[in-house]
Amino acid sequence: MQIGEVAARTELSLRTIRHYEETGLVTPSARSQGGFRLYTESDVQRLMAIRRMKPLGFTLDQMRDLLDATDRLDTGADLNSDEREALVTRVRTYERAAAGQVEKLRVQLTRAEDFAATLRARLEQNAPAARS
Repeated sequence: MQIGEVAARTELSLRTIRHYEETGLVTPSARSQGGFRLYTESDVQRLMAIRRMKPLGFTLDQMRDLLDATDRLDTGADLNSDEREALVTRVRTYERAAAGQVEKLRVQLTRAEDFAATLRARLEQNAPAARS
């Protein structure tokens, strides 16, 4: 896939995808003869993971570290048990951080919904009576 299709599928801008490439978070799997970036389904999934991390407040360095750990676990048949355990511990730390951020977002969402409901109630109280 070329970058435009990837942008449409991930709902990320071309600029954002290029930025993630520049920072080492994702690398196109290939280049066409004309020099166009070419991405695989795996690259799209990596970009989706990055997109999901962003609203949880992960920094680029944290994203890079987490992606490195998950990549090594996914392809790590040659890992010894200590290395595997260290990687699992790293991923677990990020999972806990993500869960904590999700909980904070739930609280914020509840507060925002309460506020919107308060505004609706005020509008209903002060709306002019409907004319027949």
